[in-house]
Amino acid sequence: MNAYKNIAVRAAERAGNFVAKAFANRDRIIAQSKGPNDFVSNIDKQAEEIIIDAIKYSYPDHAILAEESGQHGESDTVWIIDPIDGTTNFLLGIPHFAISIAVKHKNKTLAAVIYDPIKDETFTASNGSGAQLNNTRIRVSDKKKLDNSVLATGFPFRGNQNLSEYLTYFETIFPLCIDMRRAGSASLDLAYVAAGRLDGFWEFGLSEWDTAAGILIVKEAGGFVGDVKGNPYQEKSKSILAANPGVFKHFMKSVKDL
Repeated sequence: MNAYKNIAVRAAERAGNFVAKAFANRDRIIAQSKGPNDFVSNIDKQAEEIIIDAIKYSYPDHAILAEESGQHGESDTVWIIDPIDGTTNFLLGIPHFAISIAVKHKNKTLAAVIYDPIKDETFTASNGSGAQLNNTRIRVSDKKKLDNSVLATGFPFRGNQNLSEYLTYFETIFPLCIDMRRAGSASLDLAYVAAGRLDGFWEFGLSEWDTAAGILIVKEAGGFVGDVKGNPYQEKSKSILAANPGVFKHFMKSVKDL
């Protein structure tokens, strides 16, 4: 698992250096639409290629699931890649985005990396070995209830998402907590929960490449992860809730009648 984590860190930092240089020289960025309010750039695609090349050099027989290029190969071991999580921020010049890589074997996540190339922060985890930020151990916060907590969320920006359901949850939870953040990168929201910077994060309509790495990092930092109903989180879950144990339980209690 440490070998997988080391390769993931190497791939993420190599891609992150490329992305950071492109971010500083914005005339290199060419963007196009993938769908309603959903964008991709040439930098996303090139960063993904850098990551895949680094993985395939060490593990040529492993499979890849990547946001921009889809499924590559068949194997019990799959690398799940988001080359730039927070592309809209990246395109707008907002310095808040990350590279996310997770490794699964027979659907069990073994290692995970989330790398913020602008802040040079590397969040990592291996199954059973805890979570780290730049090689220093991290833990979720110790808040017990929502009334002294700050949460993060993501708005349902795609046209096919259920805005009314999201707003019902928001209207219930927002008055109960100190504040709610919407920063535009789910992987970093999860990493910040793991590091105790946020007390919880919830969102609807995410994909596996958005969450796979962050889920392991949160769990290894002592947090809970499920959907907003409290069910175990699965690949096809339509929502996610990640929080420290106390906030997770209080969130569940607060929305049980929705």
